Amino acid sequence: MTRIRIEGVGKRFATTTALDDVTLDLPSGSFTALLGASGCGKTTLLRLVAGFEQPSAGRILFDDEVVCDARRQTPPETRNVGVVFQSYALWPHLSVAENVAYPLRTRRVPRAERARRVAEALAAVGLDEAAERSPDALSGGQRQRVALARCMVAEARIIVFDEPLANLDVHLRAALVESFRDLHRRTGTTIVYVTHDQGEALALADRIAVLHAGRVMQFATPRDLYAAPRCRLVAEFVGRGRLVSALAGPAGPGHVRVTIAGSTVAARTDGTAAGAVTVLIRPEALSLADDGLPATVLRTTYRGPVHEVEVRVGASDETLVLDVAGEPPPVGGAVRIAVADAWIVPRD
Repeated sequence: MTRIRIEGVGKRFATTTALDDVTLDLPSGSFTALLGASGCGKTTLLRLVAGFEQPSAGRILFDDEVVCDARRQTPPETRNVGVVFQSYALWPHLSVAENVAYPLRTRRVPRAERARRVAEALAAVGLDEAAERSPDALSGGQRQRVALARCMVAEARIIVFDEPLANLDVHLRAALVESFRDLHRRTGTTIVYVTHDQGEALALADRIAVLHAGRVMQFATPRDLYAAPRCRLVAEFVGRGRLVSALAGPAGPGHVRVTIAGSTVAARTDGTAAGAVTVLIRPEALSLADDGLPATVLRTTYRGPVHEVEVRVGASDETLVLDVAGEPPPVGGAVRIAVADAWIVPRD
């Protein structure tokens, strides 16, 4: 297990700034997701950790060892970092077992020891019966399990994942999420996981860094990130909540009464809210009621167990979304919405 410290790291490609003054402290044995839209810098940061790129500024340390800065660079092959790529990166002319054994062969691990560790790794990912098959004969999910076994057998002190589920269907994604969780439980390895899928990040990581335009917008536990985003961008990016304008009264201990469309509701706050504020309200905090925010139904969408209902709040252009079990209200109908929880987003 290895602690990763990223200190003031910047990365430029010609005139493009990919990362700008990124500082993160990833404890030994942690599972960190780097979350953001395409082009935010998350894959560049992963490549810096793995050793495939060198920073233009700042430095990265594994425990107390500087592995790179703007002047020096420890080669990737000596960092003992396992990489699971989106594209699997398997040798097509080698069997499954030979692919998994490859890092052990390069280290000249004795044949008997090599065979034992490969068998254990394949059993751990449920592929022990596929050892002699070709990667071309496997499904996408099975190939990704082979790549995972290759990292396990190498006993890497850090494993980085570069959007490993992006090419897989929803059922395979769910199964592999469990495999990644199991890997972390089994090994306690420090993991850095790049994704644009917030569901993956929330399900897997014990902390998430949300990146935008090369900067870290928030670094927090999944629960804190979801419940208390620190800026408008994170509030809009994570979850299905909507942002509405409100007027906040005096703050109490951790909460404040806010007025939305003439109705008053309780909202959580960091204690700095006053006057005009922006409030995040998520679908699970809303329900149809006899009293509450006045709203008009704009659309309903069948989602299987629930109908997703979008409403316009009062006479404004602002909208909320709630999930309704059973028959939804008619489009164009007037309803009242009860609000069980809200969060005042700190000003950017």
